[in-house]
Amino acid sequence: MPQESRKTLRSLDPRAPWVISTHDLGRRPGSMREISRSLPAPENLTVGMIGVPKDAEIELDIRLEAVMEGVLLTGTARAPLSGECSRCLDPLTSEIEVGFQELFFYSAEEAAEDDSLLDGELLDLEPTFRDAVVLALPLSPVCGEDCLGLCVECGVKLAEAGPDHRHESIDARWAALQSLNIENNKTQEG
Repeated sequence: MPQESRKTLRSLDPRAPWVISTHDLGRRPGSMREISRSLPAPENLTVGMIGVPKDAEIELDIRLEAVMEGVLLTGTARAPLSGECSRCLDPLTSEIEVGFQELFFYSAEEAAEDDSLLDGELLDLEPTFRDAVVLALPLSPVCGEDCLGLCVECGVKLAEAGPDHRHESIDARWAALQSLNIENNKTQEG
């Protein structure tokens, strides 16, 4: 499929929450507009054990600047996070703040294959926001840097088990010798 037709197949809905109009920039390089918005989080903003809850409130501060090739979008987003600790599996909540920047080209002729395009005067902020958030999410979230996690033997939370929590473990390679030692002790006692 030619590049032009591949990039212009979809048409954006100007009423969609993540779609922004660039009409007032008028393709005049140097014109700028700043926007602050609260938007509902899109679905599936998760990585492993943590993510942004669907429909959570996202606070956005963005700047749109008209440049020769298109519209440069620069911004920051703040979003709540929800998940579980990768060490102790306790629920955790926090917040993430990410920065992002994307150039939306006026036409496919000027853009490379993976570049973003304007749909007329509209741009879709969601893919740019999604990429920034997903890349910033921790792969192994923890409830605290001092979290001890769970006991590998019994699964008890080590922070609650106390410093004396131990399991007698026998190396499988020596288990046969230990059973011989127990039999020898019984023989000597009897």
